[in-house]
Amino acid sequence: MYVCICKGITDSQIRTTVEDGASSMREVCNTLGIASQCGKCGQHAKQIIQETIHAASTADPQFYAL
Repeated sequence: MYVCICKGITDSQIRTTVEDGASSMREVCNTLGIASQCGKCGQHAKQIIQETIHAASTADPQFYAL
């Protein structure tokens, strides 16, 4: 789903950016350019960032037996 119409940025791109190490709106903005024009997508983008960080922190770690 498109989050930022101005820049054509999707929720998947935001999630991928967070999974690749971005941990704040500022870092996502610097990487993708989200919320840099009209800014209407900012709140939704922040929500996606927080959800992605929360999901990663509560995920069960995978253990593999050798």
